[in-house]
Parts: sequence; C-alpha cells; structure tokens
Amino acid sequence: MSDDNSGTDKEADGGFGRRRRWVVAVAVAALLLGAAGVGASMVIKSPAQAAAEAGAPAEDVLTAAVEHRVLVSSVITRGQVRAGQTVNVSPQVSAGEEGATGAVITKLAVGAHDVLRSGRLLMEVSGRPVFVLRGGLPVYRDLRPGSEGEDVEQLQKALRELGHPTTSDADGTFGAGTKAALGSFYASIGYDPLPAQDDDGEGLKAAAAAVRSAERALEDAKDSRSAAKDDGDVPGDPRKAVERATEDLDEARAVHAEVLAKSGPMLPAGEAVFLKSFPARVNAVQGLVGGKVSGTAMTLSSGRLVVQAHVPEYQKGLLRAGQDVEIYSEVSGVSAGAKVSRVADTQTAPAEESGVAAGAEGGGAPATGPSGYLVQITPDKALDARLNGQDVRLTIEAASTGGKALVVPVTAITAGADGRTVVTVRAGSGAQKRVEIRPGTSGDGFVAVAPVVTNALRAGDRVVTGVRK
Repeated sequence: MSDDNSGTDKEADGGFGRRRRWVVAVAVAALLLGAAGVGASMVIKSPAQAAAEAGAPAEDVLTAAVEHRVLVSSVITRGQVRAGQTVNVSPQVSAGEEGATGAVITKLAVGAHDVLRSGRLLMEVSGRPVFVLRGGLPVYRDLRPGSEGEDVEQLQKALRELGHPTTSDADGTFGAGTKAALGSFYASIGYDPLPAQDDDGEGLKAAAAAVRSAERALEDAKDSRSAAKDDGDVPGDPRKAVERATEDLDEARAVHAEVLAKSGPMLPAGEAVFLKSFPARVNAVQGLVGGKVSGTAMTLSSGRLVVQAHVPEYQKGLLRAGQDVEIYSEVSGVSAGAKVSRVADTQTAPAEESGVAAGAEGGGAPATGPSGYLVQITPDKALDARLNGQDVRLTIEAASTGGKALVVPVTAITAGADGRTVVTVRAGSGAQKRVEIRPGTSGDGFVAVAPVVTNALRAGDRVVTGVRK
C-alpha cells in the first residue's frame, strides 16, 4: 500500500513540476520579447524623427538680419491747410435798394473752387453787382466823389490795374478822373454805377440853372452900363450893378462846382470785396439764387495755400527749416511735396473764444484752439484749391542717412558695463561675438550703425535682438 501511494505522489510531483517549468518558460519568453521590443524601438526610427534628430537644437535667442539701406527718421503729425487771407462775403445794401422784401440774391456768377481774378463779378444782390478788387484794406464806408483817404487810393490802384486810368486825380482823392475810371469799370461788367447824390440829378441841374441865370444877369448889367455911357440917362449905378452881378455869378459857379464835384458815380461798400492777392479762390458758396441775404453768402480766400501744424515739445526739437515734408489728404487722395519754412520758438497756448454761443445760457466751457509749437509748411508748388481748409497728414523727414548704411533693429543695440555700444552677432554654429558700433540716424524702430573695426559687421549678419521665452 505504501509503495503504491508513494508512486502516485511522485507522479503528482512530476506533473506539478512540469507545469511550473512551463510557466517560468513563458514568463522568460515574455521578458525576452519585451527586451527585444525595447531594443528594436531604440534602433528603428521614422524618416521624420531621424531628420529632426539630425538638425541643430532649437535656438534660445531671437535674431534679425543686418540690412544695407537708406534710413529715414520721420515725424508724422496733422496740419491745417490755410490761405493767406480768408473773407466771408456778406453783402449789405441800403434800405432804399432792398425795398419791402429785403436783399435777395438774384444771380450767382461763380461756383465753389472757381479761380478769381481782380474785377470778377461774384454775384448780384437785388439787381446790383458784387465784385472783387485788389486791396488789403477792408471796405468800411461808401466811397463818393470828394472822398479822401487810403481806401480811395486803394480803389484808384485797383482801377488802374484793370485798365481804367484815374488821369490827373491825386492819389487818395476821389476826383473827376476817378469818377470816369469807376464809370468805365462798371460799364465793363455790364452795370451802371449808383449816383452819389440820390436826387436824380436835380441838385446839379439847379446849380447849373443858377449859373445860367447869373450869367444873364451879368450880361444885362453890362448892357445897362454901356447904355449909361451912351446917353447918361440910366437909373442907379451901372458899375455897381455889374460888380454885384459878377459876384453873384462867381458864387453860382462855386456852388455849381461844389455840387458837380460831389455828383457822379459812387462805390457802395456792399458792392466791392477787396482781396490782398490774386489769383484767389472760391472756398464755398452758401447763398442761393432767390434766397434772402442772411449772413455769409460766399467764402473767398487769397494768397498761397500753406499748412500750419502744432507739435509738442518732444517733436519740436526734431524739426528745423528746410526739412522735406509730404502732404497727404485722405479726403481727396491728393499728395504734394513741401518744406518746413518756420518752427516757432515759443509755444502757442490754447486759444479761447470770448463769450458763449448765441442762445446759450450761462457760461459754457470756452472753445479751445490748437496748442504747441507752430510749424509753417510751404508747398513746393501751388496746392490744389480743394485742399483749402482741410486737415491733412504731414510726414516730415527729420533725419536721413543720405545714402545706404548698415541698419539694425534698435533692440539689437546694448551698452556694456565698459561704456561701449555693441551688437551681438550670432554665427550659424551658434557662436556669438560682440561687435562695437557707433550708432547714427534712427527711425521706424531701426538704427544706422557703423562698426568701430572695419568689416566687423556686414549686411546679412544675424544680430541678437532678444531671448526666446
């Protein structure tokens, strides 16, 4: 019995051993396969992975190329296009001319942007002309025969310029020559001048009649004196009668001369607009034919168009007379070349308008004008009249390298502890070297540089501008 059982136990032990050996073999095989996989994964690589590992490691700095070009430093600001003189035409006519309906625009002879010459008809108000003449003094009174002053002299010069001589009249005296010239001018624009004396000439007729009557009385007195010499039977004193008749005639002639001097054509203040220079321009026409005159009917400007800008102090130091300027209008797309003609030495304070708007209650905040340093811009050629009054962009060339220079970003320049100004050049291998430079013109984020050591810096070199984060 015992022998049989022990045999059976041996068989059982043998079976268990075989199973254990099989499990161990499987485990060992798994370990071997895993190790083989790891090894294979370390040996087998994709083409992309192989290319990536073959390249240089990622850079940790930012670089930019050194350029060889012209560098311009510019100041960009805004400016206002203005004329040397701007005049608002607000025609005024006398109550007698207006009639019951008031002043009415009966004709417009020019339109917006028209170019004007001296003597040009602008409009017609209640049948009367309004025209432009050359002159710097504004009209402030009617000019009549016998008037004297600088405004008369201005009128005389304007008439002579248009080919209407004032002959023997002294400058500043409205005499017979000026009357003839004024009448000739009115005829040239198709109108009759208004008479200086609003009596249909009755005063002059009466003075002339008084002269004729005095002349006849003197003739009669002389005849009586001759008759007295012949027969001596003439009542009274014939000689005294002649003397008195002569005095009466002289007085009548003096009155007639005075009336005659004050009669003739006049220049009403409401019919003439004086501008300092020509050609002039029509900026805008506000009036309408058939509409009553109320306020400004037309705006004119004369003189060369210029541009005025106001810049802050930090820009003022960059500007000087003679610098090139580009004028550009975003509204019309017009651009033009110009130059800085003047930079003010003192700052302009904000302009305050006196009073408040009509109808406003209380004291509102005063309007403010431009402030800063005034910069006067003069165009190289006459500007398009359409730009008058526009706000335009100004690009002022504050500095330039003149020719091509080595240029680097401003962020590439550093100052070392030793006081030297340098840029750091990075080679393709990643090696870096410091190159001492002398900085020059700057603008648009770049600086023109010159290496202290010749050829130590060349176009195409890569300079460090920052560190990659």
